Amino acid sequence: MAWNEPGGGRNQDPWRGRGGRSQSDLEDVVKKLQDRFGGLFGGGGRGGNNDAGYGLLFLILAVMIVAWAVAGLYRVEQAEEALVLRFGKYHETVGPGLHWNPWGIDSVQTVDVNQRETMPVRATMLTEDQNIVDIELQVQFVVTDSRAYFLENSTPIETLRNAVESALRHVVGGSEMDRVLTEGRAAIAVEVQQRLQAYLDRYRTGLGVDKLNIEDAHPPKEVKAAFDDVIKAKEDEERVKNEAEAYANQIVPEARGQAQRMIEEATAYKTEVVERAKGQANRFDRLYAEYSVAPEVTRRRLYIEAMENVLGNTSKVMVDVEGGNNLMYLPIDKILEQRRSGANNGMDDNSSAQQSTTSTQKASDTVRGLERIRQARESRWEGR
Repeated sequence: MAWNEPGGGRNQDPWRGRGGRSQSDLEDVVKKLQDRFGGLFGGGGRGGNNDAGYGLLFLILAVMIVAWAVAGLYRVEQAEEALVLRFGKYHETVGPGLHWNPWGIDSVQTVDVNQRETMPVRATMLTEDQNIVDIELQVQFVVTDSRAYFLENSTPIETLRNAVESALRHVVGGSEMDRVLTEGRAAIAVEVQQRLQAYLDRYRTGLGVDKLNIEDAHPPKEVKAAFDDVIKAKEDEERVKNEAEAYANQIVPEARGQAQRMIEEATAYKTEVVERAKGQANRFDRLYAEYSVAPEVTRRRLYIEAMENVLGNTSKVMVDVEGGNNLMYLPIDKILEQRRSGANNGMDDNSSAQQSTTSTQKASDTVRGLERIRQARESRWEGR
């Protein structure tokens, strides 16, 4: 028969005795805990149930205070600044290190003030000469004022992008297309950076422009081919101009040198003519003095010198023999040509050497004949 079958006459519950002991054991444990906490907070043993409850409450409050104090500790990294807001209002800015603020009263927001970030910007601009250019640039910026960056402007990065386009449009709109695409790119970047920083300070973004580079500037794709032709034509023009300048630099010094040489030659010729004229004048003065002393002798000497100069420069001589009708012709040019040809070919063969000897003898005879003619004329002059 089962233990709980009706009519069994007795209660045979197997957990009846055990349940009673378990309940008494649990009550003992609770009493012991109350005694211990009561003793810790000044309770009086088993009779101090109210004091034990207050002690447990104080313990919980102490743990909560410690946890609250620990929750207020925070650390700021070396590259950061922390903004402390007390009840949502700005209180202070703290630097790197370990800090404490009351949790629940103050809130802390950290801002990285050393990290350099880069923003790429690409825009299409209209130049001063009504041309369109596509410009690509890189803006490197850093947080300079953490309070302004976090509190004064709600969207500082978007404000930065709009300010870049505004400053770029202002500078490019005041420049011609050639300056934007070629040598003026660096100057435009400097001017855009200065104007951009002024805009960011005015909008209180707390950002500083560290560097701005114009990576590329080119005309739109639709007109790029025509623009390349224009650039090539300008390059050809510059090349031809450089070649012309190089040619001018080569020719002009040569022309100046030739002109200087001609001037020096003319100066030398002038000096020579003047000196020769002075010498002839001095010679005439000396001859005049001699002529005054001995007119006849001087006249004869001048005549002989003149005839010597005339006959020395001619290749043909006609001799008039006094007292006769015959003229003697002396072909001096032929004699000299034979003499020269004989001297050049005299070492080739013996016949040439003989002809040279004959020509030399003829020339010597001719010279002796001229000397006799001169003597005859002198004697005739004396007879006159």
